[in-house]
Amino acid sequence: MTNDDRTKVISRRTPESATMLANVKRAMAITANLNRLTFNDADEVRALFSELIGKKVDDSFLLIPPFYTTGGPDIRIGRNVFVNQNCTFYDLGGLDIADDVMIGPNVSIITSGHPLEPSRRRAVTIAKPIVIERNVWIAAGATIIGGVTVGENSVVAAGSVVTKNVPPNTFVGGNPARVIRSIAD
Repeated sequence: MTNDDRTKVISRRTPESATMLANVKRAMAITANLNRLTFNDADEVRALFSELIGKKVDDSFLLIPPFYTTGGPDIRIGRNVFVNQNCTFYDLGGLDIADDVMIGPNVSIITSGHPLEPSRRRAVTIAKPIVIERNVWIAAGATIIGGVTVGENSVVAAGSVVTKNVPPNTFVGGNPARVIRSIAD
């Protein structure tokens, strides 16, 4: 398994795995409260999301519950970000979402996973960061996998599975996602 400087490898029964579990429990408690709110409770949603990530989000941030995550402290959110309902962010590897990003309903952004080898699957969690650059639109039901950067101004088509970097100013789609065409103003 390759372990570059952006990859976290957390073995079971270590202090790092205990911290990971504590973050999951904390996130579950905060998101349970967040998910009781409605679209009309935007200020309360922002307050709970700020608590979840450990820093205040901009007043332009809008999230429609329900929302699910396994952490929170490794999420960074820019200005004017919209997250539609029923999204899942697994942020153990780090999740950076830049300004003016739109995330459709049922989107999964997953930075962590497990080794392919059956004997190691329960023993190790592997996490790689995801970067969503400025002015990206991720359409309904898309999945973004750890280690990926989605380039500025790009669009990820509904239902796509993004496993490789998306160049700026492109429209990608499919499973696995591939460049469909360039986007020009």
